[in-house]
Amino acid sequence: MSHNQYQHMPNELPVLNIAAICLFDLNGRLLLVRKRDTQAFMLPGGKCEPGESSLNALQRELLEELELRLDVSSISLLGHFSAPAANEVNTRIAATVYRAALPHRVYPAAELEQIEWLEAQKPWPDNLAPLLSEHVLQALGGIWTADL
Repeated sequence: MSHNQYQHMPNELPVLNIAAICLFDLNGRLLLVRKRDTQAFMLPGGKCEPGESSLNALQRELLEELELRLDVSSISLLGHFSAPAANEVNTRIAATVYRAALPHRVYPAAELEQIEWLEAQKPWPDNLAPLLSEHVLQALGGIWTADL
């Protein structure tokens, strides 16, 4: 199957290729974002453009959404996951998820409405995107730390 932004197979849902990142502040909190006119909190990141690598897409999205530049050497791969899309009906995502320490404070820009901080030892909101609730939080498990 090709890695186009939209992949189709007979009788299957379309799949969006996305790049996302777990960004941790100095207190070990995980940064979540919520886009304007949506309900679900998700990881920063977004759709890969045709021919764009996941790291390039991630860097572009971080600059657009949070005005954040991250050095590639500070980013490590968490994994590849598939989940229902949070904001696209009848669509799945194929996500390449990274992790990194957040070098400084960030503020929502572009289409972001809100940022939120998730703490490992505190209750989590019910409106987490499926990628987070079904895969990423479990994958982080014992490595959830500010000491990346």
